[in-house]
Amino acid sequence: MAQITLYNGYMALEIRAAVVEDVGQILTFIRALATYEREPDAVTATEEDLLRDGFGPNPYFSCLIAKQDGAAAGFALYFFDYSTWLGKPGLYLEDIFVHPEFRGLGIGKALLQRVAAIALEKGCPRLKWEVLDWNTPAIDFYSAMGAEFLDEWRNVRVSGEALRRLAGVQSSSQAMLPKGAQ
Repeated sequence: MAQITLYNGYMALEIRAAVVEDVGQILTFIRALATYEREPDAVTATEEDLLRDGFGPNPYFSCLIAKQDGAAAGFALYFFDYSTWLGKPGLYLEDIFVHPEFRGLGIGKALLQRVAAIALEKGCPRLKWEVLDWNTPAIDFYSAMGAEFLDEWRNVRVSGEALRRLAGVQSSSQAMLPKGAQ
């Protein structure tokens, strides 16, 4: 992927694909985003997880790094999904974050524009992501970018023990019970 350097006034903004050496910084961005989203203890991902899942032989995600005058300023992490109705791939933006001290410089907009360009380059007719309902600065920003809010759709998630039950897989605690006690 090409590296893009933009100039915002007198400052150089670089947006590039993440490389293995960025894994520690990516995890730092993820933790900062979790703190911003009022979930500072929710991150369990490790550098090893990110290396395996983003930079291994079959990566599950891609990531962009934004640097302002050489300083790590923000990131965007994304992956591809598929629309059965359109019969085409889509791009899902999992995370986009700019450190507070770099906000207002156009970095978030530049990251979002690059992700949109990647979607088009890959033949994706749409780009989608989620935003917390209390995050009005982000909602206003996305509205200004032309985003459409799908209020009639509900996000659904199954995880942990509920996921194991749904899959019909015994939990580790059930596997240790004597037969008949399950």
